[in-house]
Amino acid sequence: MKNLKIVIASDSIGETGEVVARAALSQFDVVVEETNLKRYAHLTDIKDIDNFIQSIKLDNVVVIFTFIKPELSKYIVEKLTQLNIPFVDVMTPVMDMLKEKLEDGPLYEPGRVHKLDADYFKKIEAIEFAVRYDDGRDPSGLKYADIVLIGVSRTSKTPLSQFLAYRGYKVVNIALVPEVELPEQLFEIDPNKCIGLEIDPSSLFEIRKRRLEQLGLLENAKYGQNERIEAELEYFHQTVKKIGCCTINVTNKAIEETASEIIRIMNL
Repeated sequence: MKNLKIVIASDSIGETGEVVARAALSQFDVVVEETNLKRYAHLTDIKDIDNFIQSIKLDNVVVIFTFIKPELSKYIVEKLTQLNIPFVDVMTPVMDMLKEKLEDGPLYEPGRVHKLDADYFKKIEAIEFAVRYDDGRDPSGLKYADIVLIGVSRTSKTPLSQFLAYRGYKVVNIALVPEVELPEQLFEIDPNKCIGLEIDPSSLFEIRKRRLEQLGLLENAKYGQNERIEAELEYFHQTVKKIGCCTINVTNKAIEETASEIIRIMNL
């Protein structure tokens, strides 16, 4: 066993082949870390495979390969068969089975699983970012944000931030309150990443009225009065004009609809 050489060949980083090899080795009475296991990554053309085959010792060697591109799998099978080197093709049987069952054909793009992993971790990072910088609690996040949402209370800033974060965007939302001074950083960042969330006064009045009822507060609370709402919306318009950012009217819009419009603006 100590003379056995296990080599992993891949057109990506070879992690999948190594995981399979280690999983199989774990079923034998050997110390996996002490086995002669080597990974050959990023073999992306015929010449790479030829060089790989020349570099491996032909005595007591086995090959596990995970090529996504069919032409590379076919070529290495031919070469290894000619040299009587034992091999296992990890990907091709699974890919062929899925091709029969799925309507869309494979993309044949090496490394996509790692790209998906990267997207996943980017999404998690964005969600954590949105929570940390919700409601402008820490203005230091403004310079790191992809999107900055600005609006008065009850314009769906927080749920929008979370929805956009799930799409991978780092979002800071700033609540506009006339009595609270805005952070200086808000006027130092690129105004193109700022979006003002506008809302019709009558709609905001109804939303706040329902919110006060849910909280069991008096209907005549200042928060839900028309005069207060008008003052806050005037302050909103002054602020977005000073920043120089565009606005979206969120009145009667679903979160998904507003988010799609924000993403469209960001892509411009």
